[in-house]
Amino acid sequence: MTTVTDPTDLPEPDADTAIDAAVDNPAPAPAQAELVPASAVPADHASELARIFADTGTLAQGIPGYRPRASQQKMAEAVAGAIEASDTVIVEAGTGTGKTFAYLVPAMLWGGKVILSTGTKNLQDQLFLRDIPTVRRALNVPISVSLLKGRANYLCHYHLERAEANGRLASKQDAAWLREIARFAKVTSSGDKAELAAVPENAPVWQMVTSTRDNCLGSECPNYKDCFVMRARKEAQQADLVVVNHHLFFADVVLRDTGMAELLPAANTIIFDEAHQLPDTATLFFGETLSTSQLLEICRDTVAEGLSHARDAVDWVGIAAPLERATRDLRLAFSKDNARLALGQIEADRRIGEPFFDTLDALEEALSTFVEHLESQAERAETLQQCHRRAVELQQRLEAWRDEGKAFEAPAPQTPDSGGDAAPQADVPPPPTAPAQFGPDTVRWVEVFSHTVQLHRTPLSIAPIFTRQREGHPRAWVFTSATLSVKGNFTHYAAQLGLNKDNSLTLPSPFDYGKQGLLYVPRDMPPPNSPQFTDAVVQAALPLIEAAGGRTFLLCTTLRAVQRASDLLYDAFAERGLELPLLVQGQASRTELLDRFRELGNAVLVGSQSFWEGVDVRGEALSLVIIDKLPFAPPDDPVLAARMEVLQKKGLSPFAVHQLPHAVITLKQGAGRLIRSESDRGVLAICDTRLVEKPYGRQIWQSLPPFTRTREAPTVVRFLESLRERKKDEAQPQPD
Repeated sequence: MTTVTDPTDLPEPDADTAIDAAVDNPAPAPAQAELVPASAVPADHASELARIFADTGTLAQGIPGYRPRASQQKMAEAVAGAIEASDTVIVEAGTGTGKTFAYLVPAMLWGGKVILSTGTKNLQDQLFLRDIPTVRRALNVPISVSLLKGRANYLCHYHLERAEANGRLASKQDAAWLREIARFAKVTSSGDKAELAAVPENAPVWQMVTSTRDNCLGSECPNYKDCFVMRARKEAQQADLVVVNHHLFFADVVLRDTGMAELLPAANTIIFDEAHQLPDTATLFFGETLSTSQLLEICRDTVAEGLSHARDAVDWVGIAAPLERATRDLRLAFSKDNARLALGQIEADRRIGEPFFDTLDALEEALSTFVEHLESQAERAETLQQCHRRAVELQQRLEAWRDEGKAFEAPAPQTPDSGGDAAPQADVPPPPTAPAQFGPDTVRWVEVFSHTVQLHRTPLSIAPIFTRQREGHPRAWVFTSATLSVKGNFTHYAAQLGLNKDNSLTLPSPFDYGKQGLLYVPRDMPPPNSPQFTDAVVQAALPLIEAAGGRTFLLCTTLRAVQRASDLLYDAFAERGLELPLLVQGQASRTELLDRFRELGNAVLVGSQSFWEGVDVRGEALSLVIIDKLPFAPPDDPVLAARMEVLQKKGLSPFAVHQLPHAVITLKQGAGRLIRSESDRGVLAICDTRLVEKPYGRQIWQSLPPFTRTREAPTVVRFLESLRERKKDEAQPQPD
């Protein structure tokens, strides 16, 4: 297979008749706002929903500022029908539909035990703290609600005490943060680190005071009765509605951890919000990963526990040193970072392959010796036994990765006597297990970061695996997002998860996009794979940014483009005397950058994938969203390349079947940052002329919101200037 390093170096569809046919004649899409699934809402539920969502109904009376929307009620009916029939429904609800209330109302009234999974922790918190209490008060229903996050979000008493006793911190700042965390531990009832604003969520010290699935002592922990994780899980098991995120849902179910694995059998309704993220998240967790960070962590933990419980038994530092050295050597086998390489690519490149496989052999030998040493000392303490179990699991993962036909067998769930989290409940069936069919249906690949190497084994299709997860106890499954289809066609999304594409519903946004915004594609742009492309994007963007008075998102498809564009903008602002704040991804956390963007009111933010979705900036702070390229995934990505090869062998067009639909859904997410309310106005500029020059471009722009379209820069400048003038007029004090 040809290696392509730039996502713009795609096969030309207009030279491929198979692609043309698929692009120009897609499968018929469901009509907008028309429900196809067989599970119809019962008549009594329909009348109840009509009363609740009416302009003088329950929500209008109980929620200040509530406005009824036909699409919202239609979605609520679809969700109620799925709940009644224990069926599955896919709902694409445009921005402004009010999908949160649309699924919360039927879920609270008829959903039974509900698991609500979101794509981000931010949405988790918003649902738990704002939306769910609002709807619950309006409906006046006595349901209990619980928020459950992954264990890395909860303070661990045991690891906090160990960090305080250890005293080895990287900086004075870490020491100050540790004191803040220690004070927090004495007053918090949840242990959720999100409650401690004084310590940044990404501060390195958090890793020292939280647990992982690997290093949690479970019921053998001396602080087990006060454990924040166990307290949160107990509350979740007793609650009527549990709010989780996709990572926790899949991590706990697939990896046989307790928590979700105990919640899922009892659930009557599963709702996935931000469901467009599910295919990627599920692929991550249905595969297997071994990282050098895990190996270094087991070395550090073993030395720490050995010195604490059996200091004079053996030379603990000496036992761990060969494994640490072999682990670091594996990273040194690669000269570049931020690389994703298929195993076949490594084998074909002797410059990488020889040092990689030599160091891998040394690592396997060092890990085997480490396990033997640890086994002889494991009985000295429960924590050393746990370190031995972890080391054995890592050894099995490494062996399984090297042997394509071998499936890794995860350890069975632990009982209290063996140090697990909790005793299995007698009336709860065993949780689903990780897939065992590794080999031809998987791809082995390596991901290289600045300090870490990860060995991945990823299934090429998660559809059969996810289907098995959904089988068994009948329950309702609801998948919803603003971006799930291509022109109302759910074939691509449904195929990824093994869902029935006909059980789908597309609901239009109530916004008047034709009046509220422009879609602009500049003329005379170089090809997207040109070395001068990012420079041309900045040149095209500058007059628009100036006309908008800042208030701009510049969204790039690569981090390299982010850096180049921000450098050019710094110089251009100085030359033109534009006093506009420039915020760049990487300068601070995403949350901090967005807060500053909203507060400043005239900033320009340059970002990559992190800012394409899950970002809500309403009002005057954002008037212009610029996207540099159509977001085609790079075809030399190991997993994508393997999937494309499978499609080609089946006689299908990888571009039409996979790459194009994926790009459309991603682009819709980026475009969705612009108009967030009925009063928002702005311009969406897409600087990739393939949108209008290629046959497949029509299918892309027809999937976007129906903005008024233009290719004339003066038209865009006048529109943006008129927005600024209107904002000035609105800000002027009005005469009495």
